[in-house]
Amino acid sequence: MNQEPLSIALPDNLKNYLFEQVSQGACNSPSEYIAQLIRADQKRKALENLETLVLEGIESGDAGEMTDEEWAALRRGDWQPQSSGAEP
Repeated sequence: MNQEPLSIALPDNLKNYLFEQVSQGACNSPSEYIAQLIRADQKRKALENLETLVLEGIESGDAGEMTDEEWAALRRGDWQPQSSGAEP
């Protein structure tokens, strides 16, 4: 992985906290600690997105049962949802 230097300015209280975390063994370097925070933020946002998608799915109504053919198409990557045309 190509790493390009990045310079950031932090207030003293945040800089002190960062160095304290490194000295306590949270990470091996300030860069590693910041990278860890970014990865945690990425994971949090991905989970928020997943939650949104799950709620949209739940709120979209009854899904009904899928046929064996629909499952096979889903596995192939060419499945398209079919409207049943029936009202719930």
